[in-house]
Amino acid sequence: MVLTPSTMQLPLGARLPAFALPDLDGRTVSSADFAGTALLVAFLSHHCPYVTHIRAGFAAFAAEYRDRGLAIVGICSNDAVAFPEDGPVGMREESMRAGYTFPYLFDGSQEVAKAFRAACTPDLFLFDAAGTLAYRGQFDDSRPRTVKPVPVTGKDLRAAADAVISGQGVSPIQKSSIGCNIKWKRGNAPEYF
Repeated sequence: MVLTPSTMQLPLGARLPAFALPDLDGRTVSSADFAGTALLVAFLSHHCPYVTHIRAGFAAFAAEYRDRGLAIVGICSNDAVAFPEDGPVGMREESMRAGYTFPYLFDGSQEVAKAFRAACTPDLFLFDAAGTLAYRGQFDDSRPRTVKPVPVTGKDLRAAADAVISGQGVSPIQKSSIGCNIKWKRGNAPEYF
C-alpha cells in the first residue's frame, strides 16, 4: 500500500469523461446512460484499508442517495494480473459483502482512471445533471487506525450531493481524498502521478 492523495486535477466544471465499461454481469455501462442525471463516480478497491474503513458508510450513502435521484457507479482500475483479487470475481465478492446497490465496473485498460486523473482508492467525482464536475474529494475526515477515531459520516460528500440534488452550488473548498494508490500496470502509470 502506498498512501496517496487524490490529484484533484480534473477541474471543477469539467465535463464528465466518457466511459463504457463492463459491469459484473458483463453488460456495458456507459457515461451516456446517465445523461440528465447527477452522477457519482467512485474509484474503489476492496483490499484498500481506506475503502474498507468507509465501506459500510459508503454503501448506506449510496442506497440513501440513489433514492434521492443520484446515480452512482463504482470503478476498479487496479491491475488484475498483478492483483487478481481486483478482477471481476473479487469485485463481485466485494459488492455482495459490502451491499453495494450500484453498478461496479472493471477498467481493465486503466484508461478511464486516466481520463478522470484518478490516483487513489477511494477517489470520488460528483457530476451534476448537466454532466459537469461539482465535487472531487473525500468522503469525510475519518481515517483508519487513528489515535483519536473520527466516525464515518460521509459529511463532505453528503454536503456536495445535497447541493447538487437541490440545484445549488457546491463549495469550491474541497479536501482531497486519501487512500491506496491505484495499482497501475507496469509502464502504465500516468504522467500526472
